[in-house]
Amino acid sequence: MKRVQQGFTLIELMIVVAIIGILAAVAIPQYQNYVIKSRIANVMSSVDSLKTAVAVCIQENGGSGTNCTTGGTGVEIPAFTPTAEVSTATVSGGIITATLRDAVGAGTGAQIVFTPAANATGSAVTWALSGVNVTNTAVTTLLQKNNVPAAAAGTGTGTGTGTGT
Repeated sequence: MKRVQQGFTLIELMIVVAIIGILAAVAIPQYQNYVIKSRIANVMSSVDSLKTAVAVCIQENGGSGTNCTTGGTGVEIPAFTPTAEVSTATVSGGIITATLRDAVGAGTGAQIVFTPAANATGSAVTWALSGVNVTNTAVTTLLQKNNVPAAAAGTGTGTGTGTGT
């Protein structure tokens, strides 16, 4: 009489568990990187309203950001509404300082400073991360990866000629 196999052997089950363990060892660090990336993207987008207000202020003041301050006179810079990633953000002289929450993984009291750079006519404003007070190297790397260097932030001058129709 022949016996019919009724289940998996112990070896087969152990192989499956080992494969799942290897996949988990690779997937968990990648998942953590994606979580950090999404939180940093939220940090960057949460200060967009302040960036827009400061850019308008700089343009209205002829390229100068000295009067662009939260609660200051002249162009009104709106008050920042805290988010899940950013606890406070203030504007002083056109410079935005955002204080991150611990949920971002950047460290307690971590701050990011956004410095505007207007071109010679004040018609275009670019932003550079002039100060990053972050203790997590993964967060720092992600912030610097897409950061416009201060030298390339549109502060130079140039001349050119051309014709158009």
